[in-house]
Amino acid sequence: MSALLDPKNAHPEGELAKPLLSSLQPWPIDTPGGRFYAEWDEDTPTTRDGQLIFFFQFLKAGGRWEQLMEHCPLTYSGNRGSGAHNVIGTVLLSVLAGHWRYVHVNAVRGDTINPPLLDMEKTVSEDTVRRAMKRIPEEAGLKWLQTELLDCVSPALELLWILDIDTTVKPLYGHQQGAEIGYNP
Repeated sequence: MSALLDPKNAHPEGELAKPLLSSLQPWPIDTPGGRFYAEWDEDTPTTRDGQLIFFFQFLKAGGRWEQLMEHCPLTYSGNRGSGAHNVIGTVLLSVLAGHWRYVHVNAVRGDTINPPLLDMEKTVSEDTVRRAMKRIPEEAGLKWLQTELLDCVSPALELLWILDIDTTVKPLYGHQQGAEIGYNP
């Protein structure tokens, strides 16, 4: 047996092999809503939103959610408003579900799993989101979103990077989008 393949040399003395997490153990995950435990069960069907807990962990670890809400220009006074946290959280859940219109917001209304992960009390209706967006002054809203987006990408702009793109021409045939009858170079 080669020395490279010898199991004794794989972990020299003093270096301990890291135990792998069992798929049966719950994984502790810190989200803006607190600590939750994720479990994997191969026999149980999952939803398309089942992986959001890991995205919410990313938001918590980077402080992105807290910063977004801290600088949010949407404010409510009194105890009758839905709260900026619930409105912006509902919009985030809707966007992450692939929605692009206000009416689609109602599709996340029945979700009882993901809102607590963002420390939301509830999801709000499409009408509440519309009224809330009208309450944000345009100038303040644009400044808020531009600042948040720039804060997300500016650390990457300080790093050296290489743009590697494939500029080959793809010939289109048959019924593909953009295909033309006759010669296709």
